[in-house]
Amino acid sequence: MPTFTKTRPDAPDGFFAAEAAGLRWLTVPGGVRVVAVHQVTRSSLIIERVATVGASAPLAEDFGRRLAHTHDAGADHFGVGPDGGPEVGWIGDAPLPLRARPPSGWGAWYAQDRLLHHARRARLSDPALSRVIERLASGDFDDEAAPARLHGDLWSGNVLWSAEGVVLIDPAAHGGHRITDLAMLALFGTPQLARMYAAYAEASDHLPDGWRDLIGLHQLHPLLVHADLFGGGYAAQAIEVAKRYA
Repeated sequence: MPTFTKTRPDAPDGFFAAEAAGLRWLTVPGGVRVVAVHQVTRSSLIIERVATVGASAPLAEDFGRRLAHTHDAGADHFGVGPDGGPEVGWIGDAPLPLRARPPSGWGAWYAQDRLLHHARRARLSDPALSRVIERLASGDFDDEAAPARLHGDLWSGNVLWSAEGVVLIDPAAHGGHRITDLAMLALFGTPQLARMYAAYAEASDHLPDGWRDLIGLHQLHPLLVHADLFGGGYAAQAIEVAKRYA
């Protein structure tokens, strides 16, 4: 099997170990295929190489159904990391807190460990963002869905289209809300997104009513990550999105 080697001599401790653990955790029978891990060291990761093809509606629909199945594999609680992984994950070059103990609910965890964590790292303070964090902590956006098994960084660059179906790479895997992965697919544009969404919604019984209206709420975290890592207009974009939920 052809392989691909990722190397980074200055990788932080646990950087590639977290990625490898996430790929293994996301390997769910009947779920979306993920690249196989061949070897992991402190400064490198060897994975399978995927031959890619163009996106198509049938592949997108298959992906949507399989993603729902991956999510349904579940997690012990919101914020938990992959089995056997380190205590800190990574999304890009930003550290991602992982919880050993369950929080009080999804909103409280998302407010503290995702939005507030990255807003502080980005040195971003805004009344609308503070209000959203307060509403999340109060449970205003909680629902009855159990924690889902998330990829966690599901933008289009981590979605490889192969002739046999979509293959996922480079996760920031953790237990979270399934809308988070769906929102990330939309944030920077993914081909055939409408077909993915339709197939996912048909396959899943766990999406809350009006879930599409909550996509922006779940995009706040990656926007704050980008504000933290890259600055630029991402902070302003995050604030504009926050105003919709304040």
